[in-house]
Amino acid sequence: MKLSRLLLAVGAISTAFVMTSGLSFATQAYTKKEKKPCTTCHVTAKSKELNDVGKYYEKKKTLEGAPAPK
Repeated sequence: MKLSRLLLAVGAISTAFVMTSGLSFATQAYTKKEKKPCTTCHVTAKSKELNDVGKYYEKKKTLEGAPAPK
């Protein structure tokens, strides 16, 4: 019984880690692709919150025609 609870907890934590780790790598991929810093699309470098440029990029997948950063 204790082993099954332990395995369930380890499985849940592992699944959560795998699901969220891809998100952090995506940011680095976009940074390399566009050759722009994180703050081009995000409010701050460590924030997930997007500014107007980031919202445009999320929809269009390009920075061409994006509003000027503030």
